Amino acid sequence: MTSQNPIFIPGPTNIPEALRKAVDMPTIDHRSPVFGRMLHPALEGVKQVLKTRDAQVFLFPSTGTGGWETAITNTLSPGDKVLAARNGMFSHRWIDMCQRHGLDVDFVETPWGEGIPADRFQDILTADKGHQIRVVLATHNETATGVVSDIAAVRRALDAAGHPALLFVDGVSSIGSMDFRMDDWGVDIAVTGSQKGFMLPPGLAILGFSAKAMAAVESARLPRTFFDIRDMATGYARNGYPYTPPVGLINGLNHACDRLLSEGLENVFARHRRIAGGVRAAVAAWGLELCAVRPDLYSDSVSAIRVPEGFDANRIVSHALDTYDMAFGTGLGEVAGKVFRIGHLGSLTDAMALSGIAVAEMTMADLGLNVRLGSGVAAAQEHYRQSTTALRKAA
Repeated sequence: MTSQNPIFIPGPTNIPEALRKAVDMPTIDHRSPVFGRMLHPALEGVKQVLKTRDAQVFLFPSTGTGGWETAITNTLSPGDKVLAARNGMFSHRWIDMCQRHGLDVDFVETPWGEGIPADRFQDILTADKGHQIRVVLATHNETATGVVSDIAAVRRALDAAGHPALLFVDGVSSIGSMDFRMDDWGVDIAVTGSQKGFMLPPGLAILGFSAKAMAAVESARLPRTFFDIRDMATGYARNGYPYTPPVGLINGLNHACDRLLSEGLENVFARHRRIAGGVRAAVAAWGLELCAVRPDLYSDSVSAIRVPEGFDANRIVSHALDTYDMAFGTGLGEVAGKVFRIGHLGSLTDAMALSGIAVAEMTMADLGLNVRLGSGVAAAQEHYRQSTTALRKAA
């Protein structure tokens, strides 16, 4: 892709020009005080986005996957028991990682399109009288299916069972786009990355560790070197890193946090909710359905749209790219070929979203699907008009 069209994959997301310029900076001496003046405000900004007062934030040169590995290797030992739900490709991959590290994973098979079964978690945790389960894994926003799960309900399940397990949350495609409350939800490790809600290029794994998670670090016996948070914390105390840091990305993260906080987190979440609502209105007007099975599960950062039985959804993605130079997301895993995905997170406006809806509509019409040109666009326009009118009245 070489055009100026926005992209509608669920990440990496569109990069605002100001953030692109913040990343594109001259080389500095990363062992000088200049780096510390860049690093510490970025760490503090992430804390505010996570809505935490006391968690320690760590930034690794990696992606969300590296963030998962950081979480488990710093807190667990071989053979430790972990509880998770497998309800999409990214929860599946985290489970797979745990198994490769020699952990004992008890996972609940969950239909793709459903959220985390907190009630089932409560039953399992209550039955675990010996507290063998050390960690509960939860994917807040399952990017493959466009499903958001209730993390507060998972915390309530832990509390109702009186279970001391740590709660680790994958917030890669939610943090910075949808409400995330690390302290209020009792999240012990939150994992995200630079390339989604923070609107930066890929390259940073971003984590928050609660005091309880920090306490688990010293007894953990899984091997870690590059992802050892003890080395990272020592580096931070000296205004540096244990190895060469991604200076441009950290500078960009500092500016990204300023941008999110200046807009106001609640306004950021409302914007994502409004844009997602327009996409959902378009999907209904096309006569199609989302992969998420109920409105309370609908993600505000990505919509996975089911196509008619027998039609290959990958054709929509390839035709849109080849013909209109616009990128949508393919289906993954169990929904590969059954859905295409419209990412609506990060740096996006109503007008930008309308361009993606229009191209998706043209593409489906080109491919012979029973979609009337203008139907989805009109439905989204009406949603955005009504939402804007309501905002003006509220102001």
